[in-house]
Amino acid sequence: MKKNLLIAQSGGPSPVINSSLRGVIEAAKAFPDQIGTVYAGWHGIEGVLKEELLDLSCQCEDEISLLRNTPAAGAIGTCRYKVKSNQKEDFERIIEVIKSHNIGYFLYNGGNDSMDTAHKVAKLAQERGLDCIGVGVPKTIDNDVGDSEFKLIDHTPGYGSVARYWSNIVQNAEEENRGSSPADPVLVLQAMGRKIGFIPAAARLADPKRENPLLIFLYEAGLTMEQMADKINAMVKERGRAVVVVSEGCDVGDLGFNRDSFGHAQFGASETTVQQALVNYLNKQGIKARGNARGQTFGTDQRATAIYASTVDLDEAYRCGQMAVMLAARGEGGVMSTLLREPGLIYQVRYDKVPLELVANSERFFPKKWISAGGDDVTDDFLDYVRPLVGEDWPSVPIINGRQRFAQFKPVFADKKLPAYELEAFRKK
Repeated sequence: MKKNLLIAQSGGPSPVINSSLRGVIEAAKAFPDQIGTVYAGWHGIEGVLKEELLDLSCQCEDEISLLRNTPAAGAIGTCRYKVKSNQKEDFERIIEVIKSHNIGYFLYNGGNDSMDTAHKVAKLAQERGLDCIGVGVPKTIDNDVGDSEFKLIDHTPGYGSVARYWSNIVQNAEEENRGSSPADPVLVLQAMGRKIGFIPAAARLADPKRENPLLIFLYEAGLTMEQMADKINAMVKERGRAVVVVSEGCDVGDLGFNRDSFGHAQFGASETTVQQALVNYLNKQGIKARGNARGQTFGTDQRATAIYASTVDLDEAYRCGQMAVMLAARGEGGVMSTLLREPGLIYQVRYDKVPLELVANSERFFPKKWISAGGDDVTDDFLDYVRPLVGEDWPSVPIINGRQRFAQFKPVFADKKLPAYELEAFRKK
């Protein structure tokens, strides 16, 4: 008997998250005898709990195709709502929605916390004897899902595009700094990634031959504010200027940040930033040149800009979505679709699966072996790892009347069959 498919996504979006969504929608059509209607939880698991299920099967094929170059999460929405183990009513509600809408395939697109939710739902459905298979689809720009040996997943869809973004941003910043250095010899740029250094590390792609006065400070290097300032001043003394890329999670003292519902520090919503703290410190202490340090903090544009997406990343995200549907159709639940790098000179990946319990709440940091001895750069081995992920060319983003053309879904939702529900974590105590 046919069963319907439900996909939802949570956490921060990525430039290629909708390419995975497209992979899911289009792959589901290859199993007409098994998969009926494809639904999306409107704004992730929150939409599932509220029984807000967007009908994706009725959407125009042209709009589905446009998902490839539609960034961020506007198409079906995302959320940062974590269904914690003690929220029994939330889990019961998810089960009721699955039963009421004949859901036989539950796919969840996200990072480590999202894989935890997918794992819990899949396990609970199995315990209840429901004919429902749970499969995870990997996504995070931070590249922090999996293990330190890269045996569970080589890299997450989303990371290659943000790495490409930083390669381009730093190239342009270098041009600006070289021209304006008599007045502003130091330029500090802050990258996303919390306390995981994969994103700022990608800045080295802008200068692989190390010809420019570029410094990269990762949280994992463990440098203090004073040590970073000393290295910047040494560079200024030697080269007359410095371009600095710093992780938003570097320890420079209390930034007055808030935490999201996953418990992660929201560095973009802090009272100040690492970049600003470092710039203030440099200007207060004085730099080894005439002029001032200045800085810039890059925010959600890193994960919401279609023109910087990597074509390699777009293709791999799509295939991870396809793989998740193939696993579900084969009856292989409790797993996440994954991609693993094949050995050899030519870059190739294969698509496989990994148990959800191994990636749920996993967190891998930037390997210490890829950090330079001085803690202010990354090694060539890291460049060998990241270089194939950014692709060779610009993506083809449709333009109509000078504006980017993104996917636009019709607001067609499944009929509600259950009473209204207030999410457990949102109730007043």
